[in-house]
Amino acid sequence: MSTSTILDALKSINQSDSKSSKKVGNDLGKDDFLKLLMAQMKNQDPLSPMQDKDYIAQLATFSSLEQMTNMNTSLNNFLDSMSTNLLQFSELIGKKVSYVVLSQDGTSSTVEESVVKSVERNSKGFLVHLANGKDTYTQFISKISDNT
Repeated sequence: MSTSTILDALKSINQSDSKSSKKVGNDLGKDDFLKLLMAQMKNQDPLSPMQDKDYIAQLATFSSLEQMTNMNTSLNNFLDSMSTNLLQFSELIGKKVSYVVLSQDGTSSTVEESVVKSVERNSKGFLVHLANGKDTYTQFISKISDNT
C-alpha cells in the first residue's frame, strides 16, 4: 500500500472529525482505526495481498482497543460517581444531624440527634458514624445543622 493512500485516509478522518467536533487533540479512536484498516484493505496490492496473520493481528488490536476504551469509560464513570457522593457526605462531619430510628418491629419511630464523626461507603449505601456511638444511613437523616 502506498504512503499517499494512508495519508489520504488520515486526511479524510481529520476532515470528518473537524465537522463533528467531538474529538479533542490528535488521538485516534476506534472509529479512526477501523477507517484506516478499511483504507488499507481497499488499497492493497492485489498481487501481494495482506497476509491472514496480519489481518487477524490488526483485528485483535482493534478488539483490544475497543475493550480498553469501554473499560476506561466505565471506570471513570464509576470513580466520578463514587468520589462525588463521598465528598458530598463528608461535609456532614462535625455537623449535628437529626435522624429517624425505627423500632425493632418497624411499627414506630423516634427522632434522635448527634454529631457526625465519620462517613463510610458500604454495600448498602453511605453509613454515618455518630458521636453517640450509633450509626445511621444517610437516607434516615432528616435535619442537618451546625454543631453549636
